[in-house]
Amino acid sequence: MDAVPNPAAPVGRHRVRNALALGGAALCGALMALQSRLNGQLGAELEDGYTAALVSFGSGLVVMSVLLASSPRGRQGVGRVLEAVRTGGLRRWMLVGGAAGAVFVLSQGLVATLLGVALFTVAYVAGQTVSGLVVDLVGLGPSGRHAVTVPRVAGAALTVVAVAVAVSGGIDAGVAWWALLLPLGSGLLSSWQAAVNGRVRVAAGSAITATFNNFLVGTAVLAVAALVHVLAAGPPSEWPDEPWLYLGGAVGCIFIAGATILVRATGVLLFTLANVAGQLVAAIVLDAVLPGAHPSVGPATIAGTALALVAVAVGGLDGMRARRAARAAGAAPGVSPER
Repeated sequence: MDAVPNPAAPVGRHRVRNALALGGAALCGALMALQSRLNGQLGAELEDGYTAALVSFGSGLVVMSVLLASSPRGRQGVGRVLEAVRTGGLRRWMLVGGAAGAVFVLSQGLVATLLGVALFTVAYVAGQTVSGLVVDLVGLGPSGRHAVTVPRVAGAALTVVAVAVAVSGGIDAGVAWWALLLPLGSGLLSSWQAAVNGRVRVAAGSAITATFNNFLVGTAVLAVAALVHVLAAGPPSEWPDEPWLYLGGAVGCIFIAGATILVRATGVLLFTLANVAGQLVAAIVLDAVLPGAHPSVGPATIAGTALALVAVAVGGLDGMRARRAARAAGAAPGVSPER
């Protein structure tokens, strides 16, 4: 007797896959918060944010070079990317996503300790959330255009409110507000970076290739910036002894590779929302357990984090609804997918 197909099984698998993708995006956010902590501390101890940024990105490039050399698929991916550029399947400007990563790491080294983790995160997330909406609207990411629906806009707005609530109890009135421009600018560039790196990953057929390209471009940008700064101000006089301060590049390798894989499954906006939630949760943990971190985790921080998780749920449910509609349209001829 023939087995009766169970239509609920594919739906269940898709739900699990979507949940895992959003969880992975949140983990990428947690790693970004950790990297901000590492690079900010390194920049403060060196008294040179430019060199700290170059050390972080350069060490990441070393890691990715080793992985690329040991991966046949990754090496083949380089050829595929060059061929895609030659034939027009990949625009040349899509290869420079690493420049946005360079701005982010540089902002960590220059102003993360000046602003404090809370305000740094507010500025970065504000730019990140807005750019996620725009990138999805124009269809720059590898998953194509995602309609900017009311739930998506509501989720993005809730995220901005969440980070404001999270830091409302710790804003220092004497902060140098001009310093907010660097993390704000890097946040605006972040969704574009995730989108174009995702495009490179699809063309290459390898996350290793896309991540290597990201670190190659970013390291080149930061090498020029650091050289100009060293010529003007001289090199750092003393290097810190703590080995963990030099792990920012390795941490970056993990979350950038994760972003290039996950953004295709989630779309840029949903990836951004889950990423923000991960950053906030990680900030609470870092503030609570690491020596030298912010001494207290107050009710405002916890409330803001909870609100950010609600924002991810609002945006995520809309994305899952759209995917179910598209699958139903594919299974039923003559029915157009919902946009």
